[in-house]
Amino acid sequence: MEASSAAAAALMGGVDYAVFAGMLGVSAAIGVYYGFCAPASSADEYLMGGRSMKTFPIAMSLIASFVSGVTLLGMATEAYLYGIQFSYVCLGLIISSIVNALAFLPVFYDLHITSTYEYLDMRFGKSVRILGSFFFIINMVTWIPIVIYLPAIALNQVTGVDLRVISPVVCIVCIFYTCLGGIRAVVWTDVVQSLVMFGSVLVVIIKGTVDVGGLAVVWSRNVESGRIEPPLLDVDPRVRMALPSLLVGGLMQYLYNAGVNQIMVQRYLALPTLTKANIAVWIFTAGAASLILLSTYSGLLIFARYFDCDPLTTKVARAKDQLLPLMVAESLGGLPGMTGVFVAGIFSAALSSMSTALNSMAAVVFEDFFKTFFPRRQLSERQAGILMKAVVVVLGSICTALVFVVDRLGSAVLQGALAGGLTSVAVMSWLILGGQAYQASGDIRFATKPLSTAGCRYAFDRVHNGSVAVAVDYQNSDVWSGYRVSPMWYTMIGWTIMLVVSLLVSLVVRPGEEEPRPGANLFSPLVRRWLPVDPLEKSYKTVEMRIISTEEERRKLKDVD
Repeated sequence: MEASSAAAAALMGGVDYAVFAGMLGVSAAIGVYYGFCAPASSADEYLMGGRSMKTFPIAMSLIASFVSGVTLLGMATEAYLYGIQFSYVCLGLIISSIVNALAFLPVFYDLHITSTYEYLDMRFGKSVRILGSFFFIINMVTWIPIVIYLPAIALNQVTGVDLRVISPVVCIVCIFYTCLGGIRAVVWTDVVQSLVMFGSVLVVIIKGTVDVGGLAVVWSRNVESGRIEPPLLDVDPRVRMALPSLLVGGLMQYLYNAGVNQIMVQRYLALPTLTKANIAVWIFTAGAASLILLSTYSGLLIFARYFDCDPLTTKVARAKDQLLPLMVAESLGGLPGMTGVFVAGIFSAALSSMSTALNSMAAVVFEDFFKTFFPRRQLSERQAGILMKAVVVVLGSICTALVFVVDRLGSAVLQGALAGGLTSVAVMSWLILGGQAYQASGDIRFATKPLSTAGCRYAFDRVHNGSVAVAVDYQNSDVWSGYRVSPMWYTMIGWTIMLVVSLLVSLVVRPGEEEPRPGANLFSPLVRRWLPVDPLEKSYKTVEMRIISTEEERRKLKDVD
């Protein structure tokens, strides 16, 4: 690799920008069509597509919602530095889909809800519903800027795309089509964007594999470096990636992300029947697992290309998330339009994540906040549409502004549920932020696979550019071992804390006798058979009643008695 090659390939050409602009133009055109040619006639149509959408588009939208640009870049970096251990999380994804199809979706379909937080109201009360909705909005508003910013900054530093131009343009286009077309526009743009996403990943993989000499070379170099290996069977939760944490932690993580997350559930319920929703679940599972494996392979491909000249050590790539864009710039830079295809693919993932989040936040604000705080205020369909579109514009604008902020900075059961949720948030915030802070300071370091610069054919500062490789796990003796817990366990730990605290508070603060028992439809079909039967339900008996219309019938009945 020549030192000048990256610089020569760094800038996108006119054809590349045309390809990228084409993707944005198609997305905007879909929004115009569903905003003016086939507009939503009601709030249910705007948010749920009238609950009559088709299975394949919804499945593709689920895939696009699940995978962001951060995911595509992050999984490639993960495989380059740590090997394929994370890819075994696909097993947890498959198990979570089984649980989702059997336990969760039947309940949501029976209740015919729009927001998943409506379930919390039915089960625990309005306070828990508002708390869950509030955390969802905060989560989305802080997540969207990162989803847009990280791909933008990585591509800015490698391909020359201007962050201050590309980020607002992408966000404005996304707000435009999401606001105009509602869920139908979001779903169909997701279809286009998911196809672009798959296509860009495949282009990079095929061209990159040919460049290094074929699949056999990729395989052999990664086997020799220890990146391709069987799953690690270590039960220690401090091990960064091991099969137990990937199965249990991955299961819990995907039960939330793909099972009860408002973004996903809203799309499941846009389908007319539970059977079609289950089909969509399995199409989504196959597509999401494929993208995880393809992104993992792209990380192995990066190592096969730079196996003897690590760009992180030489500072050709100044951040880990620049590895994949760097390879694309060098591999596809000489082919007109190909870099544009890759940029379009990365931003397609970001666009789909932002649009689905905005649409879901509109549903949550309308269903969980407006209808809860203004129950007597009846809006016309036109007024409801204006309100939801205003929510998309306002929250989308806030998220767009926060992209630049990120750039600058770099009852008894009710009480139990509230206490459990708040305690879980507090403890997990402390654990996650503390762990990230110690990793950033170098007090906690996880071992990477070996990296080399022996084959570099360009000059770099060998004295000051120390290798980024870490031979063994390291922890400062002053740091608590709990901060080393694998991130795959975070969802499981948070769920456990919430459940334990909720149960303890519920036992201490006993429910009053007048408190009604939750209906069986609020529980999964898998457990309904074991629910206690209400005494009123056990005491009834069937009584036959007849209408006696003639004197003769009355006489016969009297004779029988």
